[in-house]
Amino acid sequence: MRIRQVALAASDLEKTDATLRHLLGCDESYPDPEIIYFGLDNRLYTLGDTFLEVVSPAQPNTAAGRFIDRRGGDGGYMVIVQIENLAQEQARLVGTAIRTVFADDRGNAKAIHLHPKDVPGAIPSLDEMTPAESWLWAGDGWEQRAGRYVRGILAVEIRSLDPKATGLCWAEAYGIELMQAGNGWRLEMGESDIRFVFDAAAVAPALMAIDFDAVDLSAICTAADNIGLERKGHIVTVCGVDFNFL
Repeated sequence: MRIRQVALAASDLEKTDATLRHLLGCDESYPDPEIIYFGLDNRLYTLGDTFLEVVSPAQPNTAAGRFIDRRGGDGGYMVIVQIENLAQEQARLVGTAIRTVFADDRGNAKAIHLHPKDVPGAIPSLDEMTPAESWLWAGDGWEQRAGRYVRGILAVEIRSLDPKATGLCWAEAYGIELMQAGNGWRLEMGESDIRFVFDAAAVAPALMAIDFDAVDLSAICTAADNIGLERKGHIVTVCGVDFNFL
C-alpha cells in the first residue's frame, strides 16, 4: 500500500499545466481523454513511478468545479493509494459507514472513490493494478514522460482543526492504524505517508501540502523563481498547495 497519485483541482488548466511542466522538469504531460466522464479535463505528470495530476472543469456542475467554488480557489483534490486486493478492501468497507461514490473495474485496473464527507480533506481512492508496477491512468509510455527534477511523491499533508479525528477517518478508509507523530498524526503506507496536522485557520479539513523526492533542488528553485511562484526555501506554492521538495 502506497500513495501512487495525487490530484489537484485548478480553474485554469493550461496555465497550471505550463507551471507544473516547468517546475517539475516535464517535457510533456498526459491528457486522459476518458476523464470527460466526470466532466473534466486533466493533465498528468510522471514522477518516477508516481504521478501528479491536475483536473479542471470542462462542463458545468462538476464535483471538481463545486470544490473550487467552495474552497474559493484551486486546491488539493484527491489522494490515490495503490492497494493489493481491491475486492478484499471493498468487503472490509462494507462493515463501515464509509460510502463509495464511484467504482471502475477494467480487469487490469480497478478503483473505488470514497465519499469526501465520510473521509474529509480530499477524495480518497483505492486502486489495484495488474501487474502492480503498471498504471493505466497514465496512458501508454508513461515512463518516457518522467520529470527530470523529481523522482517521486513521499507524503501528503491534510490540515484541520481536529487532526486526530480527521486521521481516524482516513485510517478506517484504508484499514490501517493511525500513529501519533510529534504534534500531529500519520498513516504509514510503505514508502509514503499521509500526515494530519492542526491548522487554526482551517474552515474544513484540506489537503494542503505534498512532499516530493527531489533530484535537482537548484533547478526546481530556479524554475519557481523564473515563473514567479511563491517560494520559501524549498517549499513552493502551486494551486494553493505547498510543494515540499526534499
